[in-house]
Amino acid sequence: MPIQSTSKIWHNGQLIPWEQATIHVMSHVVHYGSSVFEGIRCYAQPQGSAVFRLPEHMQRLLDSARIYRMNLPFTLEELCAGVVELIEANGIAPCYIRPIALRGYGEIGVSPKGSPVEVYMANFPWGKYIAGTGGADVCISSWNRLAPNTMPALAKAGANYMNSQLIRMEAEANGYQEGIALDVGGLVSEGSGENVFLVRNGVIYTPPLANSALSGITRDSVLTIARHLGFTVTEQPIPREMLYIADEVFFTGTAAEVQPIRSIDKILVADGKPGEITRKLGEEFFAIANGLKPDRFGWLTPVNVAATEPVTA
Repeated sequence: MPIQSTSKIWHNGQLIPWEQATIHVMSHVVHYGSSVFEGIRCYAQPQGSAVFRLPEHMQRLLDSARIYRMNLPFTLEELCAGVVELIEANGIAPCYIRPIALRGYGEIGVSPKGSPVEVYMANFPWGKYIAGTGGADVCISSWNRLAPNTMPALAKAGANYMNSQLIRMEAEANGYQEGIALDVGGLVSEGSGENVFLVRNGVIYTPPLANSALSGITRDSVLTIARHLGFTVTEQPIPREMLYIADEVFFTGTAAEVQPIRSIDKILVADGKPGEITRKLGEEFFAIANGLKPDRFGWLTPVNVAATEPVTA
């Protein structure tokens, strides 16, 4: 989906015009992928708007930076306040927010020493990430997720998404909407930008983080909602074939939200329609995000921007 530009971008604590948010072509990040980032959504509310799980996203940004020895000169509170300031300055909600910390212009060579760390945040309108309403048609990718001793899967790093690009491009080239990657041991890991869940005999399963899966904020939200609703949830290694015999399969992610999967490798998931548990989890997720049910878990950060579209479940 093309990016819709807005008025302001947050850069190192200051709001600057969108067109001035540029970096030098010799910046370290351009040559070596040295960045960590987040994807966050701000949802429409009956009265105003709210950012979904803002502190958790920003803590993950700080954690990712720490793993890569990037010292961010901002606290968790300062980063969260920057997001609110940015959204209110641009006056756009609902929206997608993209914070990124990157190594800028200073040195050439693999070592980032001497390259300054820059922090930017942008927000803009962004709709559905995976096309279709009845469920996505996906494949098992020929590309594996990163082995745990190669690049850290718990860091949401820009370089990791070169692997994601291969997964997504291969899937689209073969007529699918998304791909699911296996880990180095051949067990289910995640999609190119989503965590994976399946349901069998009423039990919800998802791979543990040890299977090279990102610690997804939406993943955690769905696990919390599922347990709150009384479902049995199991985090365990999942063999590929378990996806083919599942009663329901779905993706979760900030971009994908809660996305049913209709088929995997052209094998229909059950009857090919979104399953009851998937629907219940999705309805509860969107009801909380859109302020139609109480924020019982404390996930919403209000922003003073009127929504530009009606709130629906």
